[in-house]
Amino acid sequence: MATQNGTSPKLTEPLFGTAKSARMTGTGPAMWLAGDPEDLAEWMDRGAAGIVTNTIVLNDMVKKYGQITEVTKRYLDITDKPVAIEIDGHSTQELLDVGEVFTKMSDQIILKIPATTYALGAFSELKKAGIPTFCTTVFSLPQAAAVAAAGVTHVLPFCEPFKEVSGDPTKLIRDCQDMFDGWGDRPFITAALVRSVETAEAAIADGADGIIVFWPIFRDMMEHILTEEWNTTFLNEWQSMDDAGLLKDLPVQSH
Repeated sequence: MATQNGTSPKLTEPLFGTAKSARMTGTGPAMWLAGDPEDLAEWMDRGAAGIVTNTIVLNDMVKKYGQITEVTKRYLDITDKPVAIEIDGHSTQELLDVGEVFTKMSDQIILKIPATTYALGAFSELKKAGIPTFCTTVFSLPQAAAVAAAGVTHVLPFCEPFKEVSGDPTKLIRDCQDMFDGWGDRPFITAALVRSVETAEAAIADGADGIIVFWPIFRDMMEHILTEEWNTTFLNEWQSMDDAGLLKDLPVQSH
Protein backbone atom coordinates (compact mmCIF):
# COMPACT_ATOMS: atom_id res chain seq x y z
CA MET A 1 0.00 0.00 0.00
CA ALA A 2 1.18 3.50 -0.76
CA THR A 3 0.30 7.04 0.17
CA GLN A 4 -0.85 9.76 -2.21
CA ASN A 5 2.72 10.42 -3.34
CA GLY A 6 3.42 6.75 -4.03
CA THR A 7 5.58 6.08 -1.01
CA SER A 8 4.97 4.52 2.36
CA PRO A 9 4.39 7.07 5.16
CA LYS A 10 7.40 8.05 7.21
CA LEU A 11 7.21 6.42 10.64
CA THR A 12 8.08 9.32 12.92
CA GLU A 13 8.67 9.15 16.66
CA PRO A 14 6.92 8.91 18.95
CA LEU A 15 3.42 8.31 17.61
CA PHE A 16 4.36 6.07 14.69
CA GLY A 17 7.48 4.62 16.26
CA THR A 18 7.80 2.08 19.05
CA ALA A 19 6.33 2.35 22.53
CA LYS A 20 9.80 1.75 23.97
CA SER A 21 11.22 4.70 22.07
CA ALA A 22 8.31 6.91 23.11
CA ARG A 23 8.94 6.14 26.77
CA MET A 24 12.70 6.71 26.43
CA THR A 25 12.08 10.14 24.93
CA GLY A 26 9.59 11.03 27.63
CA THR A 27 6.69 11.79 25.33
CA GLY A 28 3.80 9.82 26.84
CA PRO A 29 1.10 9.24 27.66
CA ALA A 30 -0.51 10.39 24.44
CA MET A 31 -3.93 12.06 24.59
CA TRP A 32 -6.02 11.11 21.57
CA LEU A 33 -9.28 12.99 21.02
CA ALA A 34 -12.59 11.95 19.49
CA GLY A 35 -15.59 13.96 18.37
CA ASP A 36 -17.04 16.23 15.70
CA PRO A 37 -14.34 18.05 13.69
CA GLU A 38 -16.07 21.34 14.45
CA ASP A 39 -15.66 20.69 18.17
CA LEU A 40 -12.12 19.33 17.96
CA ALA A 41 -10.54 22.21 16.05
CA GLU A 42 -9.81 24.36 19.12
CA TRP A 43 -8.34 21.44 21.06
CA MET A 44 -5.77 20.17 18.59
CA ASP A 45 -3.07 22.66 19.62
CA ARG A 46 -3.54 21.97 23.34
CA GLY A 47 -1.45 18.84 23.65
CA ALA A 48 -3.58 16.35 21.73
CA ALA A 49 -1.65 13.55 20.03
CA GLY A 50 -4.18 13.24 17.23
CA ILE A 51 -7.75 12.30 16.37
CA VAL A 52 -9.37 8.88 16.66
CA THR A 53 -12.70 7.90 15.12
CA ASN A 54 -14.99 4.90 15.41
CA THR A 55 -17.79 3.78 13.13
CA ILE A 56 -20.47 5.04 15.54
CA VAL A 57 -19.01 8.54 15.42
CA LEU A 58 -18.40 8.29 11.68
CA ASN A 59 -21.99 7.26 11.06
CA ASP A 60 -23.13 10.40 12.87
CA MET A 61 -20.64 12.53 10.96
CA VAL A 62 -21.60 11.27 7.50
CA LYS A 63 -25.22 12.15 8.26
CA LYS A 64 -24.04 15.68 8.99
CA TYR A 65 -21.24 16.18 6.45
CA GLY A 66 -21.73 13.63 3.66
CA GLN A 67 -19.45 10.87 2.36
CA ILE A 68 -16.95 9.33 4.76
CA THR A 69 -14.04 10.59 2.66
CA GLU A 70 -15.41 14.12 3.02
CA VAL A 71 -15.62 13.64 6.79
CA THR A 72 -11.99 12.47 6.76
CA LYS A 73 -10.97 15.59 4.86
CA ARG A 74 -12.64 17.72 7.53
CA TYR A 75 -10.51 16.04 10.18
CA LEU A 76 -7.37 16.47 8.11
CA ASP A 77 -8.20 20.15 7.56
CA ILE A 78 -8.08 20.96 11.28
CA THR A 79 -4.76 19.34 12.16
CA ASP A 80 -1.40 18.17 10.88
CA LYS A 81 -1.40 15.45 13.54
CA PRO A 82 -2.33 11.78 12.99
CA VAL A 83 -5.95 10.91 12.25
CA ALA A 84 -7.11 7.35 12.95
CA ILE A 85 -10.00 6.35 10.70
CA GLU A 86 -11.89 3.22 11.70
CA ILE A 87 -12.70 0.92 8.80
CA ASP A 88 -14.51 -2.39 8.70
CA GLY A 89 -15.33 -5.18 6.29
CA HIS A 90 -15.78 -8.91 5.81
CA SER A 91 -12.34 -10.08 4.65
CA THR A 92 -8.65 -9.26 4.78
CA GLN A 93 -8.67 -8.07 1.19
CA GLU A 94 -11.67 -5.81 1.74
CA LEU A 95 -9.93 -4.19 4.71
CA LEU A 96 -6.80 -3.63 2.62
CA ASP A 97 -8.74 -2.23 -0.32
CA VAL A 98 -10.84 0.10 1.81
CA GLY A 99 -7.83 1.14 3.84
CA GLU A 100 -5.89 2.08 0.74
CA VAL A 101 -8.49 4.72 -0.13
CA PHE A 102 -7.71 6.49 3.13
CA THR A 103 -3.93 6.02 3.22
CA LYS A 104 -3.74 7.55 -0.26
CA MET A 105 -5.46 10.66 1.09
CA SER A 106 -2.70 11.61 3.55
CA ASP A 107 0.38 10.37 5.38
CA GLN A 108 -1.42 11.43 8.56
CA ILE A 109 -3.87 8.55 8.32
CA ILE A 110 -3.78 5.63 10.75
CA LEU A 111 -6.08 2.70 10.01
CA LYS A 112 -8.19 1.54 12.96
CA ILE A 113 -9.56 -1.98 12.56
CA PRO A 114 -11.65 -4.20 14.90
CA ALA A 115 -10.10 -7.40 16.27
CA THR A 116 -11.09 -10.27 13.96
CA THR A 117 -9.25 -13.26 12.54
CA TYR A 118 -9.17 -11.72 9.07
CA ALA A 119 -7.89 -8.45 10.53
CA LEU A 120 -4.71 -10.32 11.48
CA GLY A 121 -3.82 -10.67 7.82
CA ALA A 122 -4.49 -6.98 7.26
CA PHE A 123 -2.26 -5.96 10.16
CA SER A 124 0.54 -8.11 8.78
CA GLU A 125 0.32 -6.61 5.28
CA LEU A 126 -0.07 -3.08 6.57
CA LYS A 127 3.04 -3.44 8.72
CA LYS A 128 5.02 -4.55 5.66
CA ALA A 129 3.77 -1.43 3.87
CA GLY A 130 4.69 0.84 6.79
CA ILE A 131 1.09 1.81 7.50
CA PRO A 132 0.39 2.54 11.20
CA THR A 133 -2.58 0.65 12.65
CA PHE A 134 -4.85 0.63 15.68
CA CYS A 135 -6.64 -2.57 16.73
CA THR A 136 -9.92 -1.84 18.47
CA THR A 137 -12.45 -4.07 20.33
CA VAL A 138 -9.67 -5.77 22.30
CA PHE A 139 -11.18 -7.35 25.42
CA SER A 140 -8.75 -10.13 26.33
CA LEU A 141 -5.07 -10.84 26.70
CA PRO A 142 -5.06 -13.57 24.00
CA GLN A 143 -6.57 -11.08 21.56
CA ALA A 144 -3.90 -8.52 22.45
CA ALA A 145 -1.17 -11.13 21.97
CA ALA A 146 -2.53 -12.20 18.58
CA VAL A 147 -2.86 -8.73 17.09
CA ALA A 148 0.54 -7.73 18.47
CA ALA A 149 2.11 -10.77 16.82
CA ALA A 150 0.41 -9.79 13.56
CA GLY A 151 2.14 -6.42 13.67
CA VAL A 152 -0.41 -3.87 14.89
CA THR A 153 1.04 -0.53 16.01
CA HIS A 154 -1.46 0.23 18.80
CA VAL A 155 -3.43 -2.30 20.85
CA LEU A 156 -6.62 -0.69 22.18
CA PRO A 157 -7.89 -2.38 25.36
CA PHE A 158 -11.53 -1.40 25.90
CA CYS A 159 -12.12 -0.05 29.41
CA GLU A 160 -15.60 1.22 30.20
CA PRO A 161 -17.59 -1.92 29.22
CA PHE A 162 -15.89 -3.84 32.05
CA LYS A 163 -16.93 -1.10 34.44
CA GLU A 164 -20.53 -1.53 33.29
CA VAL A 165 -20.52 -5.18 34.44
CA SER A 166 -18.79 -4.40 37.75
CA GLY A 167 -15.39 -5.38 36.40
CA ASP A 168 -12.00 -3.67 36.62
CA PRO A 169 -11.91 -1.31 33.62
CA THR A 170 -8.13 -1.15 33.40
CA LYS A 171 -7.05 -4.68 34.38
CA LEU A 172 -6.38 -5.53 30.72
CA ILE A 173 -4.00 -2.59 30.51
CA ARG A 174 -1.99 -3.98 33.42
CA ASP A 175 -2.06 -7.46 31.90
CA CYS A 176 -0.81 -6.12 28.57
CA GLN A 177 1.97 -4.24 30.35
CA ASP A 178 3.07 -7.47 32.04
CA MET A 179 2.87 -9.47 28.81
CA PHE A 180 4.76 -6.95 26.70
CA ASP A 181 7.37 -6.22 29.36
CA GLY A 182 10.77 -6.78 27.82
CA TRP A 183 9.60 -6.66 24.20
CA GLY A 184 11.96 -4.45 22.24
CA ASP A 185 9.39 -3.62 19.59
CA ARG A 186 6.10 -3.93 21.41
CA PRO A 187 2.95 -2.11 20.31
CA PHE A 188 1.55 0.89 22.11
CA ILE A 189 -1.08 0.10 24.75
CA THR A 190 -3.70 2.77 24.12
CA ALA A 191 -6.76 2.76 26.38
CA ALA A 192 -10.03 3.00 24.46
CA LEU A 193 -13.65 3.64 25.35
CA VAL A 194 -12.58 5.87 28.23
CA ARG A 195 -15.72 7.78 29.16
CA SER A 196 -14.81 9.34 32.51
CA VAL A 197 -11.98 11.19 34.20
CA GLU A 198 -11.82 8.39 36.78
CA THR A 199 -11.18 5.73 34.13
CA ALA A 200 -8.67 8.01 32.41
CA GLU A 201 -6.80 8.39 35.69
CA ALA A 202 -6.79 4.62 36.26
CA ALA A 203 -5.55 3.93 32.73
CA ILE A 204 -2.70 6.40 33.07
CA ALA A 205 -1.78 5.11 36.54
CA ASP A 206 -1.73 1.53 35.20
CA GLY A 207 0.81 2.48 32.55
CA ALA A 208 -1.19 3.05 29.37
CA ASP A 209 0.93 4.60 26.64
CA GLY A 210 -2.05 6.71 25.68
CA ILE A 211 -5.78 7.18 26.12
CA ILE A 212 -8.60 7.95 23.72
CA VAL A 213 -11.25 10.32 25.05
CA PHE A 214 -13.96 12.57 23.71
CA TRP A 215 -12.91 16.19 23.98
CA PRO A 216 -15.24 17.02 26.94
CA ILE A 217 -13.42 14.39 29.03
CA PHE A 218 -10.09 15.89 27.97
CA ARG A 219 -11.37 19.28 29.16
CA ASP A 220 -12.68 17.84 32.42
CA MET A 221 -9.33 16.17 33.13
CA MET A 222 -7.99 19.65 33.89
CA GLU A 223 -10.59 20.25 36.60
CA HIS A 224 -9.96 19.77 40.32
CA ILE A 225 -11.53 21.56 43.27
CA LEU A 226 -8.12 22.48 44.72
CA THR A 227 -6.84 23.65 41.34
CA GLU A 228 -9.88 25.91 41.03
CA GLU A 229 -9.35 27.25 44.55
CA TRP A 230 -5.67 28.02 44.08
CA ASN A 231 -6.10 29.37 40.56
CA THR A 232 -8.63 31.85 41.96
CA THR A 233 -6.22 32.83 44.76
CA PHE A 234 -3.32 33.39 42.39
CA LEU A 235 -5.43 35.22 39.81
CA ASN A 236 -6.77 37.55 42.50
CA GLU A 237 -3.22 38.40 43.55
CA TRP A 238 -2.30 39.02 39.93
CA GLN A 239 -5.34 41.25 39.49
CA SER A 240 -4.41 43.14 42.65
CA MET A 241 -1.00 43.97 41.17
CA ASP A 242 -2.68 45.07 37.95
CA ASP A 243 -5.18 47.26 39.81
CA ALA A 244 -2.28 48.91 41.61
CA GLY A 245 -0.67 49.76 38.28
CA LEU A 246 2.29 47.47 38.87
CA LEU A 247 1.92 45.48 35.66
CA LYS A 248 2.05 48.39 33.22
CA ASP A 249 5.10 46.97 31.51
CA LEU A 250 3.20 43.76 30.61
CA PRO A 251 0.59 43.18 27.89
CA VAL A 252 -2.11 42.28 30.43
CA GLN A 253 -5.80 42.32 29.53
CA SER A 254 -8.22 44.39 31.54
CA HIS A 255 -11.23 42.60 33.05
